[in-house]
Amino acid sequence: MPPPPAKSGLPDSRDLNATWHFLEQGVDHIMTRLSEGMSYKKYMDLYTVSYNYCTSSRMNSGGVNETIGTGGGGGARSGANLMGADLYKHLQQYFIGHLKQVREEASDLTDEPLLRYYTREWDRYTTGASYVNRLFTYLNRHWVKREKDEGRKNVYIVYILALVSWKEYFYSLLQSGGSNKLTSAVLKLIEKQRNGETIETDLVKKVIDSFVALGLDEADTNRQNLEVYKSAFESPFIAATETYYKAESEQFLAGNSVTEYMKKAEGRLQDEENRVDLYLHASTRKSLIQKCEEVLVRNHAEIMQEEFQRLLDQEQEPDLHRMFLLLSRIPSGLDPLRERFEAHVKKAGLDSVERSVGSTTTTAAPATASNGAAAADAKDKEKKEVAVEPKAYVDSLLVVHRKNNELVAKAFRGDQGFVASLDRACREYVNRNAACPSANKSPELVARFADGLLRKSNKASEEADVEQALSDTMTVFKYIEDKDVFMKFYSKMLSNRLIRDTSASEDAESSMIGKLKDACGFEYTSKLQRMFQDMQLNRDLNVAFKEKMAQTHDSGDLNVDFSILVLGTAQWPLSPPNTKLNMPAELVKSKERFEQYYLNKHSGRKLTWLWQHSRNELRTLYTPQKYFFVVSTYQACVLLQFNSSGSDALSYSDLETGTGLNADTLKPVLALLVKQRVLELKDGDTYELNLGFKSKKIRVPLNVPVKAEQKAESAEVMKHVDEDRKLLIQATIVRIMKSRKTMKHQQLIAETIDQLKARFQPRVPDVKKAIDAMIDREYIEREEGSRDSYRYLA
Repeated sequence: MPPPPAKSGLPDSRDLNATWHFLEQGVDHIMTRLSEGMSYKKYMDLYTVSYNYCTSSRMNSGGVNETIGTGGGGGARSGANLMGADLYKHLQQYFIGHLKQVREEASDLTDEPLLRYYTREWDRYTTGASYVNRLFTYLNRHWVKREKDEGRKNVYIVYILALVSWKEYFYSLLQSGGSNKLTSAVLKLIEKQRNGETIETDLVKKVIDSFVALGLDEADTNRQNLEVYKSAFESPFIAATETYYKAESEQFLAGNSVTEYMKKAEGRLQDEENRVDLYLHASTRKSLIQKCEEVLVRNHAEIMQEEFQRLLDQEQEPDLHRMFLLLSRIPSGLDPLRERFEAHVKKAGLDSVERSVGSTTTTAAPATASNGAAAADAKDKEKKEVAVEPKAYVDSLLVVHRKNNELVAKAFRGDQGFVASLDRACREYVNRNAACPSANKSPELVARFADGLLRKSNKASEEADVEQALSDTMTVFKYIEDKDVFMKFYSKMLSNRLIRDTSASEDAESSMIGKLKDACGFEYTSKLQRMFQDMQLNRDLNVAFKEKMAQTHDSGDLNVDFSILVLGTAQWPLSPPNTKLNMPAELVKSKERFEQYYLNKHSGRKLTWLWQHSRNELRTLYTPQKYFFVVSTYQACVLLQFNSSGSDALSYSDLETGTGLNADTLKPVLALLVKQRVLELKDGDTYELNLGFKSKKIRVPLNVPVKAEQKAESAEVMKHVDEDRKLLIQATIVRIMKSRKTMKHQQLIAETIDQLKARFQPRVPDVKKAIDAMIDREYIEREEGSRDSYRYLA
């Protein structure tokens, strides 16, 4: 709404001199004495006079022509435009005159007094300019806008005109002649703060805010730029920061430890972050922090990296964390740390395994005093065999992993580079250590550790404890290179647990299989799951068989409690027996009855009896105390020979003839029975029942595996592993060639190894042999004219 008509006492709008004299008094009051206050009436009178002057030419049809001076753009103009130009010019001249007086009072000031004066005047000037800007609202909206729309240069709204005048007639003169008095004063105040002195941060903030406000875009005054701020402050500030911290860091390191320096650097970086928030423009953050990181961290990175090993050895987690945070700020700052960490973990793992392993030596033939040379040869040939207890071995691996995994999580914030270094180090010490001369041994020990956890004899009865132990097993399993070896041993041991009913819990078994499946996929555990399916089928089979026998035979005829496990050949890692066996009469009937029942039910199937995995319970009738012997079928056949012969003593040849067992099987069976004092060896080859046998147990387990059997089992497993690997390598080569059709020799080897490394680490010679085998079998052929390229044959 336009203001009301002019009141009496106000100047005539057609009289420029009277109008400006009235307005000038009001403008000067606002710019210099605003703190004294101004009545609302006075302010509205000023507004009315400004409005009336700018519109007076439109209210009078006549007009006069004048030449417009500075600010009007030059040329002859008329009407309202003429009046606006003169008013604009007078305002501009007022600002110039006012700022000359301000400049004179600042001419002798420097440093902090200059800042106090500058900020006080800036506050007063900008506050007054904003009120004056509102007084001349009509001038801004119409005359200034029209001038700008017509492309006139150096024409601004009143507030921007005030800022432009400040920049040209006060600020620029303070900074002129290379003195940069204002910038210098700000930098000195900031340096005082860095030195620990208390300063008035408002002084710095207001000066810096003025630098930002003076960054006016000439093309668009509604948009600011940071040219003044960057040239007047940021550039010299960054340079001063570099100089300050370069001197301070070198001096501090000369008299303090690296760990103390890291605390200092960490504090300084935080100080600069806070400084940005406190009084700097946000755009300075990046360049300031980068410069501080360069001076405080990168320039001294090598010294900190050298200190890393000592901090690791002394387990100084807070200092390691501090070093990580500092060096993570610079490119490649963490790479040397990751390399040292990997070497540290590897060494710690190898040392841990070595401490946990005890060694024994096999005894050589004793040498006589006259045969010194032979004794020396025997000593040289004496072989050391490392005896490893699976639990101690796995615990020694886990203690290093847990410790360093926790360090990575806390000190290094789970950084992926350190995680990768930890994984590489663990892979090394898990597969190649004092307990494992070859990579094949570690998978076996881990499988035996899992076997111990899942047996009924495991002391960890709590379900949560077993679950945690299985998770620990999987931690080690992750680093095993030859996962196929682990699976061979694990499936062998699982089959023994299931056959002998020594598994502690089906839930625990299922949990372990689930973990293996998650780690390696469904195919890896498919046979294990089918083994459990067979066990469920066998429960139903035994119930049905016993019901059938009860229907077809008298109870007196069924004097043997008989149960059977029918196991699928494809999924169970079991081999047929390597010896003939003459079944005792006591067992023949049960065997024949089941064969007839099963083959009638499943025509076309073949049963192979695995006597080496069978168990029997015999009740003694010859001892004063009645015992139940838990024996293998081979042991049962030996002991039942004494029943059929009617004698308490039998020769080795009698037992060999009666049982049909070969010497490799019979001799260990007899040796074990003698060792357990069930039999007594007389005259070198006669075995006699120990009629005075005594034991603290009523149910006496005699079927205890011997170390020789374990060694033979390990050798047999590795033999199967080698065979499976050959087939797997060949199948992988065919699969790759089928999809690629043609391929170079080195590419085929590389891709084959890459696809198989999740299961085991193939050797290049083995891959080459497999390629030759596939050529011989006409799956692939060499391309004509090239000996290092292959082509797939459909």
